[in-house]
Formats: sequence, structure tokens, C-alpha cells
Amino acid sequence: MTKQNQEPVVTLNDKEMKVSDLTPQQQYLHSQILDLNNQEARLKFQLDQVQASKRVFEQTFLDSTKEQADEVLNNSEENKNDSN
Repeated sequence: MTKQNQEPVVTLNDKEMKVSDLTPQQQYLHSQILDLNNQEARLKFQLDQVQASKRVFEQTFLDSTKEQADEVLNNSEENKNDSN
């Protein structure tokens, strides 16, 4: 059996209280906390995406500098061989 139309509760110090039993200020603060929890979760999600993208760009940058270094070394070796 599902609990439909169940009144929202908040747990404080291991005690459940109905949100409707809270004062208007407490309800407001509770709403703020819920919203901040949602914002925190959303920001963590976005941060995971940013960090993953950053790693891709950093690796691509490292790979390109390695390619450039390899080209310089190869050109240097070719120039040595040409002068001999």
C-alpha cells in the first residue's frame, strides 16, 4: 500500500514533526534548507561535469605539447643528419 497524500514531515533530533505544525518562520527556514540542499546537489553535479571536461582539455593540451616536442626533436635530428 502506498502512502499517498501523506503530510510532509521534518526530522529534528530524531523526532518527526509535521511541517504544518511548524511556525511560519520555521516553515520558511525549512523551505530555505530544502532549496539549498537542491542547489548544493545541482552544483556538485555541475562541478563533476566541469572537472571531467577540464581533465579532457588538460590531457589534450599535454598531448599537443608532447607532439610539438617530438616534432622539434625529430627536426633537430634531421638537421644533424643533413649536416653530416
